[in-house]
Amino acid sequence: MGSENLQRSMAIAMFGGVVVSFAPILYALSDANPLTGAFFRMVYALPFLLIIILFRKAEDTRSVNTRLIALVAGFAFSLDFLAYHSTVDWIGTGIGTLIGNSQVIIVTLMSWRLFGERPNLSILISLPIVMVGLVLISGVLDDDPYGEYPVRGVIAGVFTAIFYSAFLIIYRFANRELAPAVNLQFDSTAGCALGLLILSFLPLKSIYVEPIDFEPKFPTHGWLLALAILSQVMGWLAIAHSLPRLPAAYTSFAILLQPTFTIIWGILLLAESPSLQQAIGMFLILGSIVAVTTNGAVENDTS
Repeated sequence: MGSENLQRSMAIAMFGGVVVSFAPILYALSDANPLTGAFFRMVYALPFLLIIILFRKAEDTRSVNTRLIALVAGFAFSLDFLAYHSTVDWIGTGIGTLIGNSQVIIVTLMSWRLFGERPNLSILISLPIVMVGLVLISGVLDDDPYGEYPVRGVIAGVFTAIFYSAFLIIYRFANRELAPAVNLQFDSTAGCALGLLILSFLPLKSIYVEPIDFEPKFPTHGWLLALAILSQVMGWLAIAHSLPRLPAAYTSFAILLQPTFTIIWGILLLAESPSLQQAIGMFLILGSIVAVTTNGAVENDTS
């Protein structure tokens, strides 16, 4: 029975990883600006998450303060999504997703500071390798890099990783009472939507950010609805459900599915073609992420 449960949880995690890997593709196909795409991705997901909560009727014993922390985590998520969607626009889905997933290194360093979880040797080795990879991806040494604004895309990608790391750290505090995954997902999604709405009314054009376009256009909103249902609801709930039930090695593999498949979809479906230097940079970053994720990011305290 244990083996069957493990196989089922792994299958659910892999399903979630593959589904989420299509998220940047759907966003790119929508042709929405970053704030618009991120905002409606959240708004369209909320009623589906609420229906699941009402249907499951799972007990949620979290305090008001804990739920507020989940909303704050969602606001950090709004900054992450703004940066991430901008990265996709400027440098492509594959590269943008890969840079954002380097958050595993940043989270480890932040956890060292906040929780005393000392990073192991793989983190220290990976940091300079990732830096070299980012330089290569940015195209500053390249005659013909892929992407409309590759340098701008790399900068936004780094902020994506930073904001995503902040989200994960805050989300960790929000989940101390181990609430049902869908309830926590609903709170953070609502916080993210609110954060994106606030960002839309700030003067951000100086950093190339356009406000939310509330006009319902087709097929733009068709793609965004599909993005909300497939990624924000189905994909992330599958991941949130399965990962706590898996051993670390299985978790690492499932997490790595998303950026790997996104790179493949970008090449096959959107004809993205990074230059040789950018491909080398992607390989360096992906290798670093694999090394950190599979070897563990922190030293085990056996004292």
